[in-house]
Amino acid sequence: MPDNAAADDYAGSPWRLGHAVRILAAGGLVSHPTEGVWGLACDPLDPAAVLHLLAAKRRAPDKGLILIAHTADALTPFLDGEPPAMARESWPGPVTWLLPASPSVPDWLTGGRTTLAVRVTDHPLAAALCRAWGGPLVSTSANRAGHPAALHGWQVRAALRDYVDLFLAGDLQQPGRPSRIRDGAGHTIRGSGNA
Repeated sequence: MPDNAAADDYAGSPWRLGHAVRILAAGGLVSHPTEGVWGLACDPLDPAAVLHLLAAKRRAPDKGLILIAHTADALTPFLDGEPPAMARESWPGPVTWLLPASPSVPDWLTGGRTTLAVRVTDHPLAAALCRAWGGPLVSTSANRAGHPAALHGWQVRAALRDYVDLFLAGDLQQPGRPSRIRDGAGHTIRGSGNA
């Protein structure tokens, strides 16, 4: 049973996912499990939602954010070209790639860089959330900047309850193993605390 199931209905139900989409569309924040750590999601193109997320985390805007999606094709509008074959071959999975961003991508996603961090998630609930949303979502680790990543839903509630509009119940696939970050040449940059 998910570690916060007592507080939430089954997170993957169509009703619960629809509720999450309505919250995201209204500029809200949704906490959800990912492959290795708990994530915090918002609409990537809503500047007020992203600023709210950054305030919740106490994270500097110049760090940039990760976008997750349910398919590689869903990421294409945010990228300058198609995702390379080596990225597509690693997806779905816990590998985040730094790829050239489309010139139209806002600085609040890239941190002012020319690259964007993107991943096709293989977590069933995170993928279902993106599918229900109809595209990529910001998904960063659901913790304060400089603090350990949350491995349990109760940790997210304790740290961010005043900011998060919906907590989706579920389990991590590989607790404590955040996604790896690779650059466009395939080099591993580091393990990511971001979901």
